[in-house]
Amino acid sequence: MTEQLFNTIKTLTELHGAPGHERLVRDYLIERLSPLADEVLQDGLGGVFFLKKSKQANAKRVMIAAHMDEVGFMVTDITDKGLIKFTEIGGWPADVLQAQKMKVLTRDNKQYSGVIGSVPSHFRTGKEATPQIKDMLLDVGAETKEEVLEMGIHVGDSIVPAVDFEQLTANRFLCKAWDNRYGCTIIIDLFEQLKDKALPFDLYVGANVQEEVGLRGAGPSANMIQPDLAFVVDCSPANDTAGSNANGKLGEGTLVRIIDRTMILKPSFKQWLLETYEANNIQHQYYTSPGGTDGGVIHTALQGIPTAVIGVPARYIHSNHTIFDIRDYYAARDGLMALLQATNDERIEYLKLN
Repeated sequence: MTEQLFNTIKTLTELHGAPGHERLVRDYLIERLSPLADEVLQDGLGGVFFLKKSKQANAKRVMIAAHMDEVGFMVTDITDKGLIKFTEIGGWPADVLQAQKMKVLTRDNKQYSGVIGSVPSHFRTGKEATPQIKDMLLDVGAETKEEVLEMGIHVGDSIVPAVDFEQLTANRFLCKAWDNRYGCTIIIDLFEQLKDKALPFDLYVGANVQEEVGLRGAGPSANMIQPDLAFVVDCSPANDTAGSNANGKLGEGTLVRIIDRTMILKPSFKQWLLETYEANNIQHQYYTSPGGTDGGVIHTALQGIPTAVIGVPARYIHSNHTIFDIRDYYAARDGLMALLQATNDERIEYLKLN
């Protein structure tokens, strides 16, 4: 991994970006990509996209869409003792949260660390059930409600895990929010690689907001761009740590996501993906998911948009920590580059009609 890619992933995964509070991620994308873009577009919900314009007249539009947000929490109340009540924003299992370190982002972008309280073993009876999120409390070290307010923390502020990006082995890394700072990383990587290359289509790369709470940002951006072809870049849960029914194995390549609860990959698109990957020696694996991506909204927008998800697997997503394999990232990036190089008007029309 190059130092630049390492630093990009570190910065993106450590940024605070809960659904509806993606501003720090958006600012970073604008900083990195606006100097390379012919135009910067932002929809009314907060998604941001960067245009690389073709010199070809009446060029078709190709969209590569990530999402900025990560699963997180929102402050709902502050107790008289200075403890913070919160609710989840996105899908969280309650059993992974106790004793975990978190960060609160205030409206003026200050960040405060805290820990979700747990009952020490000394005081347990053995009959305790796993607390529900609505009953948990975040402790930021304050003694009173007034002290919390003086820190600048208010109801409505967002909370995400406090995790540093870390290399574990030669190919595997630990972080938070690889879902979906993977997507934010790949759009930066590709756009920088394409800066001096002419394309036969207008390329829009960017990221939506609020994917983790119902794919809410995908509709506004699809309506704004009106693409002829779309690629969604998103991270999916690996299920490869136990048993033989593995689905999404670390180190075995980019995911060919054939079905999820929001989208079925068109057979013509699947065949093109496979042919392109095989011709370019891109490691890949089939993937099915009970979840969904922004592709679920984009592919049904307007009159229907041919859409595929270019994904990677990661372990333990939608929790405080994620482990991913950088080889899967390389496969996804190189595979998407190969697909872009093979994209032209004829290919787009074929995918629309078949």
